[in-house]
Amino acid sequence: MSDNTEKDKEFYRIADEFIAVANGNSGKVDQGKVSATFLYGAARFNTFFVASALNSGDELATRREEAIKYFMAEYEKMLEEHFSDYIENYDTYLGNPKIVSD
Repeated sequence: MSDNTEKDKEFYRIADEFIAVANGNSGKVDQGKVSATFLYGAARFNTFFVASALNSGDELATRREEAIKYFMAEYEKMLEEHFSDYIENYDTYLGNPKIVSD
């Protein structure tokens, strides 16, 4: 198995673990709050990720705009992909049997 395939498996395994935590909280608190905390956590971790690769706060300040643009563009691509998927599979994913057929 190639390294890319293994990395993809690891990527989706980790994503599924985060989603499971979010889903586990969805029944306990408002889903809007779960969504907001998921975004907050991603923002905090991604800031840490960039900062930990640099040598100073000044360097972080210099790279700030570039990093924010990168993460925003990646998030937009992922969000577009998932919206398209849900539009295509809305009834299947949300359990509306009126359109699902063989």
